[in-house]
Amino acid sequence: MNASTECRTKRGIRYALFAVFVVGLRRRDAGAVANAAVATIGTFLPDLAERAYDIELRPWQRVYIRSAMLTHAIGMLGPYDDIRWWDHLTHMHSSSILGGVVFAISRRRGRDPRPRVVAVVVCLGLLWELVEYAVHTAGNRLGFEPVLVSYGTKDTVLDLVFDLIGALLVLAFGDRVLGDLAADA
Repeated sequence: MNASTECRTKRGIRYALFAVFVVGLRRRDAGAVANAAVATIGTFLPDLAERAYDIELRPWQRVYIRSAMLTHAIGMLGPYDDIRWWDHLTHMHSSSILGGVVFAISRRRGRDPRPRVVAVVVCLGLLWELVEYAVHTAGNRLGFEPVLVSYGTKDTVLDLVFDLIGALLVLAFGDRVLGDLAADA
């Protein structure tokens, strides 16, 4: 992927997020609006990480991170409710990004990434599920449209399973796809 293609892709993702934001406003869907706004901010994370930590992500890595923002935001417009596997995809995608960060940091520090990747992904996955439940419950009790939706115990367990699958994918392919970030600076 060359720089021009990556730039067009980044712009396209941000335009798509703006479209999700506008559709969310038109539908008066606070969840879609909030998710699109946060996701747009998230599209700047690869650039910030590169500057702050003096690393250089490959173009596909930057697109992979940004595309997670888009799949989450689009999900709020209906796919989370209408497409059974959408939530699983987004959990696996996001957990692979989180796991990838932990993997690269662990390797860079000369530590075994396996227990760290699994521990961080599972712990933050559990924390996310608790936050999702609390926001959903508070929104319902206060009479507001919750910006996060909790679908029950079965969904929570499946979310955690797919978080773990994302972590395991990082462990299986991390050295191959993240070796450039894991190497000593």
